[in-house]
Amino acid sequence: MTQLSANDTATHCLISPPGLHELPPPELRLGVLASGNGSNFSAILAAIAAGQLRAEVTVVVYNNPTAKVAERAAAAGIPAVLLDHRAYETRVAMDQAIVAVLRSHRVDWVIMAGWMRRVTQRLIDAFPQKILNIHPSLLPSFPGLAAVEQALTAGVKITGCTVHVVELEVDSGPIIMQAAVPVLPDDSAEKLQARIQIQEHRIFSLAIALAAQQAQKLAQQSESISIR
Repeated sequence: MTQLSANDTATHCLISPPGLHELPPPELRLGVLASGNGSNFSAILAAIAAGQLRAEVTVVVYNNPTAKVAERAAAAGIPAVLLDHRAYETRVAMDQAIVAVLRSHRVDWVIMAGWMRRVTQRLIDAFPQKILNIHPSLLPSFPGLAAVEQALTAGVKITGCTVHVVELEVDSGPIIMQAAVPVLPDDSAEKLQARIQIQEHRIFSLAIALAAQQAQKLAQQSESISIR
């Protein structure tokens, strides 16, 4: 068997479901939740600019005062709202504040791009089946924190990333799209994480488009049934 190098695995990765590069999704108003650097946020903006995703990011909500995503949002001219989780007595209270911000910016899809907080039913109920998260493993394997380290400890030969609908249980919910990434013999957590992140940037916008298209079809089917 031919052994792949780290450079090879940047492109030799399996994305499933395939053939989604020309999806015509509805135009979307996205609200992004982020806690850190915001590289997936930037990848989404790049996809929008390239015409690969018909969407507008109307607001970024971040909970970490030092998060670099705020700088990325400012550079793109997108409002960024700090909701420091330490200022709220409960998770529900914080999610109530998040919902208020998202609704004030007329968001219809919520994108969790490195959001490191558990959500409550308050947020889920406000945007049912319209909250998407990306996780650095092939769910349902290795949910939760340190997913890359979990994969290395388990000795798996393939891991990757998953875009899924957010539900109350962490890293559960229907899977929208996955990308598989080979684990190399000399991988460290940092090396593997970097290659997984390349695939995250590839699939997140595709998954958003696919989820929106699926939701649109379901709405049209429901409308057709109600008319009958």
